[in-house]
Amino acid sequence: MRIVKEAEERKNQILDVAERLFGTKGFDNTSINDIINEIEIARGTLYYHFKSKEDILDAMIGRMTVKLAERASGIGAQKDIPVLQRLTMMLLALQVEGALGNEILAQVHKPQNALLHQKMQQRLLAEITPLFAGLIREGQAQGICQTEYPSEAAEMALVYTNTVFDALAEGSQEEQRGKAAAFIYNLERLLGMEKGSMQEAILPLFHKGT
Repeated sequence: MRIVKEAEERKNQILDVAERLFGTKGFDNTSINDIINEIEIARGTLYYHFKSKEDILDAMIGRMTVKLAERASGIGAQKDIPVLQRLTMMLLALQVEGALGNEILAQVHKPQNALLHQKMQQRLLAEITPLFAGLIREGQAQGICQTEYPSEAAEMALVYTNTVFDALAEGSQEEQRGKAAAFIYNLERLLGMEKGSMQEAILPLFHKGT
């Protein structure tokens, strides 16, 4: 068991250093040698855990997805907070921030990394959809949401959220306001809510990014 623990510790050490270097130098400008020299390990030790720099990025995305899911789970469990506010907080918690987050998103959005982007989205959906669906069911019990397919609606809402926030990275303020209005309108329709019910809860989420 000790050997397994040591291997996991070494793997996390490599990921920690790679995250710091990717966040400061960028993925393309960071080499395997940079990572090896920073940790002061043998090349064979790194390749024992990871086959390539892309493999490190893949593991990094997996670890980041777990952290996002844990954050979302903690929000969902706060029953003293109104359900619509928790829905908004959960969406906000899924937005990757900081230099490292921006660098990871820049890499997964490259055409050659389409498969990596797909894997990232699949992982996130698998972890978050049940949590989001649980909040929708709470909304149903309170008469706020009206949908016969809470799990499917949760998945569609999360995919749509991801698409909208990707689009918000570009465009004028007028275009961003239009995206925000369309997002709120369509989310309310998808979850069977009364028109305007998500306006106050969702708009701060967009203002935060502008």
